Amino acid sequence: MSKGREAAAGGGATAVLLRYLREQNRPYSAQDAFGNLQREHGLGKAAVVKALEQLAQQGRVREKVYGKQKIYFADQEQLPAASDAELRELDGEIAARSAQLQALQQSCRHMEAELKDLNSSMTTPEIGREIEALKKDCASFTEKLERIKSATNHVTPEEKEKVCREQQLYRREWRRRKRMATELLDAILEGYPKSKKQFFEEVGIETDEDHGVVLPAAV
Repeated sequence: MSKGREAAAGGGATAVLLRYLREQNRPYSAQDAFGNLQREHGLGKAAVVKALEQLAQQGRVREKVYGKQKIYFADQEQLPAASDAELRELDGEIAARSAQLQALQQSCRHMEAELKDLNSSMTTPEIGREIEALKKDCASFTEKLERIKSATNHVTPEEKEKVCREQQLYRREWRRRKRMATELLDAILEGYPKSKKQFFEEVGIETDEDHGVVLPAAV
């Protein structure tokens, strides 16, 4: 039989658990302690539960109840007080671990940002398909441009200028005639007993707005 099993068989479970809780100096449930010590010491779960309860009853460890679970930890008053040198060493270790934690958190944020960029980027197959689609569009536009260049019915600069002047003339005439019609109708409506809408319906006047007609933009 191994030394661990001999200790367990001889009632050494309490000693094993007391030493473990003091060395680790952190809280454990019976299940956690059993899982950590089972392989090395061969302790059964029932023996672990019983030993922890016994240690708590003896006041050698502390017990806290959280819902249905009990947590056990070493009595801090029974532990040796740390020296000033040990406290400084612990403070240094805490500072080093804190710096390491901050560095790891920063690294994680960088990796998360990089992962987000990669996830939002196109994959290689997607880029390949996009390139092929763009090549087809370029070929189509090139063919269309060549047809336009080879056509014989191009508008000369002089013809374009003439069309622009005529369009400006027609725009001015449109506005002038509409203003004249509006002024004339307003003068008639001053002595008309009914509404403007009723007058238009009786006379049969149709406005640009009735047909959704707007003044074309200048070219």
